[in-house]
Amino acid sequence: MTAAPSPRCYRITELTTEQLRARLPEALQIYVTAMNYPPATAQQRAPMWSAHMLRAGWRCIGAFSDRDELIGIGYGYLGAPGQWWHEQVRRGLLSSGGDADSWLDDYFELTELHVHPGSQGGGLGEEILRRLLSGAQGGKVLLSTPEGPTRAWKLYRRVGFADVLRNYRFTGDPRPFAVLGRPLPLEAV
Repeated sequence: MTAAPSPRCYRITELTTEQLRARLPEALQIYVTAMNYPPATAQQRAPMWSAHMLRAGWRCIGAFSDRDELIGIGYGYLGAPGQWWHEQVRRGLLSSGGDADSWLDDYFELTELHVHPGSQGGGLGEEILRRLLSGAQGGKVLLSTPEGPTRAWKLYRRVGFADVLRNYRFTGDPRPFAVLGRPLPLEAV
């Protein structure tokens, strides 16, 4: 018996909060699968993703298969003091001697970017990233990603992300992360 072919990307589109809420279980399943997290992580993250949708500058891009299945998701919003990630990165930059004021002023936080593993490797992640950032507010974009050689690392380096903070451990996660950033807008390809 041969495996069914991976669904191909049919369309990439901006999603409203209502559209993402309707597809939140699918989006969280992509997140859990792509990050190799335990299935219960989806239930834990759902309230957080819902709260993120209410933040200033929030925008989301979804990629759909020819069967109308969500196969890729990316979203972010304007980072600001008082937000958990902002405060974690600020603490890390201050303790490492980094320039917290420069990086954490006027930035778009690329919060999530995930492509289902069966659809990875064909440029879909980069297309989602470029579309998401093409309309993003802010003078720069910041993100965090686990340390290590991954497709995500190759993508971020390819589009010009530089090190902001390396080997940082966020509260509640023992893995080392990198915080990467770059000015906006991205160059056209």
